[in-house]
Amino acid sequence: MRFSSMLGRGRLIQRYKRFLADIIVDDQILTLHCPNTGRMTGCAEPGWTVYYSTADNPRRKYAHTWELCRDDAGDFICVNTARANQLVAEALAEQRIPALAGYEQVRAEVRYGAENSRIDFLLSGPGRPDCYVEVKSVTLHEGEGQGFFPDTQSVRAQKHVRELMECAQAGHRAVMLFCVLHTGIERVSPAEHLDSKYAALVREAVAAGVECLAWKAEISPEGMTLTQPVSVKV
Repeated sequence: MRFSSMLGRGRLIQRYKRFLADIIVDDQILTLHCPNTGRMTGCAEPGWTVYYSTADNPRRKYAHTWELCRDDAGDFICVNTARANQLVAEALAEQRIPALAGYEQVRAEVRYGAENSRIDFLLSGPGRPDCYVEVKSVTLHEGEGQGFFPDTQSVRAQKHVRELMECAQAGHRAVMLFCVLHTGIERVSPAEHLDSKYAALVREAVAAGVECLAWKAEISPEGMTLTQPVSVKV
């Protein structure tokens, strides 16, 4: 996935009101839309380099969208959570994830489950059980290559694990795909220290047949691509 135009660059002042961030560009303050509902722990330190896209829609209140940042170690982090599903959709279309290759049909945002969720991707084809794929964006890095999800307690993420367990128990394939959007992360685990219930549910889900995969993106201001699997320890 290449960005549609060259990203602008500035220095982060602060993120605030969840969906806004101020940066400095050429000694001027510019306000960006921040497309991330999470805490963004370790992704938004003042002074870090920020990369942003610019929309040509005159109706937008904030024309600029925060896409990436670069930490003091030189690692790139994608803070636009919508990019995770875009990257996975691209990888599925190009059959680049071997464990999820060979399905004839890929549908996005399909309603399923007793808790009225939408699965990120439903893969199907003759002679194979349907495959339900839930995508999670991983950006929490706590050193030595270790990444975690989620970055805070998440009732919504817990619900998704329960839904995947129901899919597996019904005879379908159920896959949790961690999309690693921090170039410093080399392995992924559920964040038991932040959401112990989620971590326990993931372990229960794996025992029930849910698969856990993690793929890491190569990230630069020019674009991003899922390029390699990384290990998952539950």
